Amino acid sequence: MPEPRWIIHLPTTLTSQDAAAELAAALTRSLGHVDVVDFGETTLSEEDAQHLRYRVWCDMRLADGGRCGLRDGHGGSCGATELR
Repeated sequence: MPEPRWIIHLPTTLTSQDAAAELAAALTRSLGHVDVVDFGETTLSEEDAQHLRYRVWCDMRLADGGRCGLRDGHGGSCGATELR
């Protein structure tokens, strides 16, 4: 049986989903070199509704084995751009 993965919940004082997504993008740019963090799986939730999560990145699997690095809900085709 594989070892369980752990999730770090990082509360903020931000009051909008867009601002929280921008912070998540800044953290991804800043800490992207840390290979133990799966930034593609980043989600957001309201403080009192943590069971309801919103994806930050599309993260769709691509034919070449990579993942889409565009924001969730993007228009057009998925692409292997870096998470930003």
